[in-house]
Order: sequence, then structure tokens, then C-alpha cells
Amino acid sequence: MIFKQLNPGPCKTYLMVNNQDAALIDPVIDHTSEYLEMLKDDKLNLKLVIDTHTHADHISAGPSLRDATDCDYMMHVSAPPKCVTHRVKDQDIIDVVGQKALVLETPGHTKDSISLLFEDKLFSGDFLFLDDAGAGRDDLPGGDPEDHWNSLLKLSKVDDRVLVYPAHEYRNRQPSSLGNQRKTNPHLKHTSKEEFIDYINELKLGPAAWMKDVLKANYKCAMDPHAAWIPTDVPACEIKGTMNPNAANIEVKYISAGEISDHPQALLLDVREPMELTGELGSLQGVKNIPVGQLTFRIDELRDYMDHEIILVCRSGARATTAAQILTTGGYTKTMVLDGGMIAYNHIAN
Repeated sequence: MIFKQLNPGPCKTYLMVNNQDAALIDPVIDHTSEYLEMLKDDKLNLKLVIDTHTHADHISAGPSLRDATDCDYMMHVSAPPKCVTHRVKDQDIIDVVGQKALVLETPGHTKDSISLLFEDKLFSGDFLFLDDAGAGRDDLPGGDPEDHWNSLLKLSKVDDRVLVYPAHEYRNRQPSSLGNQRKTNPHLKHTSKEEFIDYINELKLGPAAWMKDVLKANYKCAMDPHAAWIPTDVPACEIKGTMNPNAANIEVKYISAGEISDHPQALLLDVREPMELTGELGSLQGVKNIPVGQLTFRIDELRDYMDHEIILVCRSGARATTAAQILTTGGYTKTMVLDGGMIAYNHIAN
């Protein structure tokens, strides 16, 4: 059995392979071509795609992969997408390319959430994240903290040694045992339903309108990656992770690569992942790096630049736009986005 996580970003997709038969758990439409290329190169037969729930922060690749490979597409019996071919319920035993898994209904984040319990792994979807990330937010359509509490009770009989693999990880936390999660995860530390519900309700997250649009796209089995607008690398499903709901409506200022020299005192803030700064596009001299997925949590690092001009940089401008919106809602009013990102900058430089 081969097992690995495929995606470079915060949305996690898991691959299981047995004798050239493959299964994918929570695939993301943005990586569909990469999945298909991998299957072709490794001579794998995609037998099964499983979505642990209807996602609100990305469009599932399930319908696209079903269309391209004729694989089975599995979700919970109550999942809205009509293109699902195999529906499961609580306590079902399913075969995932030769490995048996127990289906646990784990609503709370959504009504159709399931977790898959193998002998040594728990694929928890958004029902349970890692460490201080807690779990997926319960304030989206279908979310319910009381349901989430009842779902958490199902873990009481699961062995401490089982490793937890969630559908998202925004800050490079690593999968660890359920025993460790019982020590570090706030969702697993409450002693009563009332206490847990109060904890969830006090967060007052406020759902972002764009997430509802993503849910609708997944309900319709969308196969267009642009079926809904999605801000890049925002920790939207994580407790306390979403940016201000009004941020998506903020207009940002753009400058061209040739105008950077007109702002010599501006802070250059690159919001790509660190590895990208040493890649083929390179980076600007003197740039500060905070990945956009971490910006909400690390915004205090920029307090000295509250009244300074800040030029946001990324690969093409999309992540920088999201970063500018986040900073603007935090009181940084002199933000600018490098139009076209490092792609445009390198085009002019060369």
C-alpha cells in the first residue's frame, strides 16, 4: 500500500494505492490536471474518489475526476451533489483499494461530514484539524455546534495511536496521534456539551459570502475551477481563520513593475510560500516574506509599518490582492499590489 499527501497548499488531498488501483480523498479542482498526469505517469487506475463533506473553501475535483476516469465518487447519503455515485452512512464498512475503513458520520462543520477510520489512520475532513487549529468552523450553512459535540463523542473509543489526517492545514502542523490531539486540540478539551457550545458561539466568526458561493458550486457538481471566486490561501475553514467578511469587497490599488522605483521607502512584502522566493521567478531585493495564509496570524509583525506604504507581491497578483484586503481591514491603508506579480516584473526586467 502506498499512501501520501499530494497538494502543496493548505487543502490536503490523500492518495492511496494498492496494486496500481488508486483512491483520492478530498481532491481539489485546481490540481485536477496534476492528478491525471500522475495517474498516467504511474500507470494507476483511479477507482474511487471520496469527499469527506461538501467543501466551502475550494471546488472539489470529484466531479471532474469522475468525468475523466469513470471512477466511483463517494460521499455521505445526505450530500447535495447529484453526481455522487456511491453514498455511505454511519458505521458502513467500505473498501478503499483493498483497505477496510469504517465510516463515521461526523456532522457539525456540515450536515454531510464523514470521517474515515482505518486501522491506523483517521481521515477527519474538517471535523477535526490539528492542535490549536481545532476544527472546521460551525457557522456555515448546515453547521451546528451541538452536532459537532455529538460527533466528537464518537472518538472516545478510537485508539490513541491512530494518526489524524485532516482536509486542511494552514500553518505547517504535522499529522499526529489522536492521543496527542487529546492533549493539544481545544475541541477535545471540553467536558460538557454546554461548555463546548458556548466556546463555539463565543467565537462570533461571521461567514464570508464567498464561501456560500463555493458551497453552491459544489452542490451543482461544478467542473469549472472559476465557478466561484475564492481568495487564495486564506485559512477560511479554520476556527478564527477567516478574514473580515467585508474584506472581499475592498478595492485595492495596483502599481506596475516600472512604478516600484517611485516608492523607495515602501515595504516590499512577498506573500508567496518561502520556497517560491528561491524558485525560477526569484524575488525582489530586500523583500519581507509572510505567506498570505499566515498573514492574519502574523499581522502584528507589521505594526511598525502601519503608516508606511506597503507593496504586496506574489506570483501573478492574486494572493497579493487578498493580502492587501486583509491588511486594509487591519488598518493598513497605504497598501498597493504589484500588478501581474513576479511574472510581470520578470517580463519587464528581461
